[in-house]
Amino acid sequence: MAPKFGTSGLRGLVTELTSELVSDYTNAFLLACETNGTVRVGWDLRPSSPEIADAVITAISQAGQTAIVDGPLPTPALALASLSAGQAAIMITGSHIPADRNGLKFYTTKGEISKDDETSILSHLTALDGPAVEATVKIDGGQDAIAAYVARYTSAFGTAALTGLRVGVYQHSSVARDVMVDVVTALGGTAVPIARSDEFIPVDTEAVDPETSSLFAGWCGDHNLDVLISTDGDADRPMVVDRNSNIVPGDVLGAITSKMLGADILCTPVSSNTMIKQMDEFETIHLTRIGSPFVIAAMEDCLAADPSAKVVGYEANGGFLLGFEAVTPSGRLAPLMTRDCLLPILAPLSLAQASGTTLDALVADLPARFTAADRLTGIATDASKAFLTELTENRAARAAFFAGVGAETDADTTDGLRVSFEGGNVVHLRPSGNAPEFRCYVEADSAQRAQKLLGVHLEKLRTTL
Repeated sequence: MAPKFGTSGLRGLVTELTSELVSDYTNAFLLACETNGTVRVGWDLRPSSPEIADAVITAISQAGQTAIVDGPLPTPALALASLSAGQAAIMITGSHIPADRNGLKFYTTKGEISKDDETSILSHLTALDGPAVEATVKIDGGQDAIAAYVARYTSAFGTAALTGLRVGVYQHSSVARDVMVDVVTALGGTAVPIARSDEFIPVDTEAVDPETSSLFAGWCGDHNLDVLISTDGDADRPMVVDRNSNIVPGDVLGAITSKMLGADILCTPVSSNTMIKQMDEFETIHLTRIGSPFVIAAMEDCLAADPSAKVVGYEANGGFLLGFEAVTPSGRLAPLMTRDCLLPILAPLSLAQASGTTLDALVADLPARFTAADRLTGIATDASKAFLTELTENRAARAAFFAGVGAETDADTTDGLRVSFEGGNVVHLRPSGNAPEFRCYVEADSAQRAQKLLGVHLEKLRTTL
């Protein structure tokens, strides 16, 4: 697949992200979007990122704008720095996907680009002609941006928020691996760094394989951990493992965080856990297509209708977006409408500590709806789209594929095909927008049933695709 925009930014094979292509997209962004003449540049730790960053920085400077080089840092830290300074930003990252792929995330002075911005960038997709102008490049090193990101949560939650907790930090190759340790320590917890890697490891917080889950269980026991935390490669998705070695899904973290912050309005993709419909705390729920641009668009619509709305957004992967100034245990938390990993980690943990309980107890108090998700890789996009079209348009084909689940009660095509059945089971199928992958999401009234549904339908997909 050629590089293209997906659920969050441009992505493609590293071999196809040539300097010329990267320069073209950077120039198109500079032409199409507001930058105020300055673009901050950051990247993750995959091997190809520094070279791609060089192409981005060169394009910015040769276009007569100022490039501020922040270097390796979490995506939300870069976004926070750019928004605070009224500057644009470009993050070089492939997020959770393997190291043979990479991508670009674009931020205007207002925040993450919208789908309309993507269309405008594509319409300007041409290299600038004419001689290069005098280059302006400032090496910031990202330390100020990282410090501001850490301070955001220290001031919001206080230096005693995690006191008494032993927090394992699965560092792997996350660009936030040191930031997580710093934040846990700053909030009074005991950070236990684990499994730092010199090689890039593609961690997908929505699809953790059994071998990795076994590692988590071993680490929790060996290090006597109260909780284990981590993120994906660029740190816009959280991963949390409770004291019983159970992974807490991102949309569960999102629901707890939303409740803790006092949100009234939730914007979240249709794939997220439907437990929120049974929670009295939320007045309005907007279900969107999958991808942060769609969540942000829904949040912006809510704020346009009522600027004082207490609106938040989160994705099933746990990336959390804050749309209002929230009151927190030690102060206030300014809006940050880009996916963040730290808030949905820290809010549930601090809430549990303040309540004298545990994270797993907070989760147990939520409505009993359970999700599971995984993906098949190496699936040609044409094949997956043809298969999904057949299921969508042919009810008999759906009945055959979903045989044994129960009678169909609804088929939602907001994003992919999400089928609900009598008894409350849900199976949601969706091809990736920018990688040869096919995802399967399920929901049921027990964790065991959800895992069984997932396993059965992944096997069906393997056989079919």
